[in-house]
Amino acid sequence: MMVTFEQPKPRQATQLALCGLVAAVVLPLLPIGRWIAPGDSIPALLSREAIWWLYATAVLLWLGLVEQLPISSIGLRRPTWKSLVFAVLGAVALVFVFAIHFGVIVRIFHLDAAAAMEQQRIILSRPYWYRVILVLRAAVVEEILFRGYIIEKVRQLTGSGSLAIALSVLAFTCAHFAGWGLVHLIPVFCSAIILALLYVWRRDLPSNMLAHFLTDGAGFLLR
Repeated sequence: MMVTFEQPKPRQATQLALCGLVAAVVLPLLPIGRWIAPGDSIPALLSREAIWWLYATAVLLWLGLVEQLPISSIGLRRPTWKSLVFAVLGAVALVFVFAIHFGVIVRIFHLDAAAAMEQQRIILSRPYWYRVILVLRAAVVEEILFRGYIIEKVRQLTGSGSLAIALSVLAFTCAHFAGWGLVHLIPVFCSAIILALLYVWRRDLPSNMLAHFLTDGAGFLLR
């Protein structure tokens, strides 16, 4: 016998979307990983990575089992050749933003990028296999949370694409504050805008994920 699920009523769907949105925004901003697994040992680092994957899994389960919506509702669909093309173009734009910021703006305005440089040095000092895990997690989990889910839930609740982009950019930027410093948040903010616009334009989350992976990979895997 086939089991069917009753679709949530409009008011219930709104409440469920709001609960999911609040969790998707708030949880990544809390230092839960460091509370549970403090320190910088490899086991602690891997535990914190696992917590991020749990966030993404929880969002997908909430979306499918509670909200009764397909994963395609947050842009998770089979990638096409266009996904690859726009991912590469997006990655080029993102790398350009970081290159201009740290290669030109930081030097012209004598900004203190010591915190960002130190954080990058720490990451590059870790095993290559761990860096692959780090970049992969960032590309997949952060796009599910900060682009696919947050943007679609805000649009569902308010009907505003601009507000959806604004909250996505704010949440993504704030999530990158710890350890990196304020100067690093400038290109992160610009990158968040690019990734949000790419998602809203294409609604192709795999394309966003690949663009994110290529960008972070250029910084952490090619050295």
